[in-house]
Amino acid sequence: MPDRRSPFARHRWTPSRYRALLRTRGPRSVRFRTRVSVLAGAIAIGLVAILFAEAADWAGGWFNNYAKRWHWLPLLTTPLAFVALVWVTRSIAPLARGSGIPQVIAASEDPNRATGSLISVRTAATKIVLTIAAVLSGASVGREGPTVQLAAAVMGLTHRIMRVPLRTPVVIASGAAGVAAAFNTPLAGLLFAIEELASAYEQRVTLLVLSAIVIAGMVAQSVQGDYVYFGVIGASIPLSSALLVVPVAGVVGGLSGGSFARLMLMLATGSTAVTRWSKAHPIVFAGLCGVVVAGLGVVTGLTWGTGYSAARAMIVGVDAPLWFGPAKFVATLATAVAGLPGGIFAPSLAVGAGVGNLLREVFPASPTSAVVILGMVGYFAGVVRAPLTAVIILSETTASRGLMLPMFATAFIADAASQWVCREKLYHGLSRGFAMGPEPKPQ
Repeated sequence: MPDRRSPFARHRWTPSRYRALLRTRGPRSVRFRTRVSVLAGAIAIGLVAILFAEAADWAGGWFNNYAKRWHWLPLLTTPLAFVALVWVTRSIAPLARGSGIPQVIAASEDPNRATGSLISVRTAATKIVLTIAAVLSGASVGREGPTVQLAAAVMGLTHRIMRVPLRTPVVIASGAAGVAAAFNTPLAGLLFAIEELASAYEQRVTLLVLSAIVIAGMVAQSVQGDYVYFGVIGASIPLSSALLVVPVAGVVGGLSGGSFARLMLMLATGSTAVTRWSKAHPIVFAGLCGVVVAGLGVVTGLTWGTGYSAARAMIVGVDAPLWFGPAKFVATLATAVAGLPGGIFAPSLAVGAGVGNLLREVFPASPTSAVVILGMVGYFAGVVRAPLTAVIILSETTASRGLMLPMFATAFIADAASQWVCREKLYHGLSRGFAMGPEPKPQ
């Protein structure tokens, strides 16, 4: 006969059962402390992402005023700043160089060891200071990649405080929360985690990512308010125009984005004569890269920093010079290969806007905003080889949900076209330079 007693009768709450429950689920249990670590880490990520964004925006505004007042002086100060930043980075925190996303990918192989190196608080703090200094120098850098590394370091710190092990899914979740808080794009953060940070899809990863994104996003919005990164554009395009624009934007954006990734990987991990010379003379090479960035900035007046203002102007239909895209491409490449800390997310969106601006001349009868956004999607997907992230991040940063189907088609074409030029994904290729190797055996 079935046992009809109540659950309380079947399972008596004896002292031993109560102690066992406290051990497995109470405040001292690993499960409870892990959840507290993730919750505290997500809240902290939202706060530090906003503070970093405010500091970077202030630095960009300061340099713009400086470059307008002293038009020719950046020809001297920007190369010197590149030299100083690379020297300091190599001397104090060599793991802080570059974007930050490759470091998080490499850290996911052994998260607990990485908290003492790749995603340590010291490395992340140094990276933030040096990235702001790079913005102050006029470098073509963004804050989104460094925010990912900072977010992983913050999550590692909360886990160390709570004395629980840091697992790979949590590292992925923290990186996704960093992207979401930086752009105010929660869906893009989720897809970025799956496409870029996670080597394989796991259901438990998605649950952690969602939790971290929601918490970090709510904290960020409560401090900064709900906003759309590029403003509410709401672009759309007729089907007849989309059939013409989409394939061209996909192929042109994918090839140009793939070319950027190929050149960057060649200079970072290749074995060409230029690569060998740059590695043998990193300080001199950084100075030369600074000369390129400064020369373009002084001549054009538009390629400094993230390129946010120029990109937004092109999205809303303001006429821009056709050379902006190629010039910003070169400035971003020179900055990225110089070896100083800073991301390529925002500058890549600006280059993509330049690609879209070129396509406006080919399709003058099509809606300007839609053409520019499709160029951005194509180029960004070609660089990072994450088509879903490219679509959602442009959808969320421009509120152009009516353009979703053309953006998806453009992104998938661009992803295929990019592979014709560069087979390896950019961030995964760069992560090899941060591989931790086997753990040393105790003597």
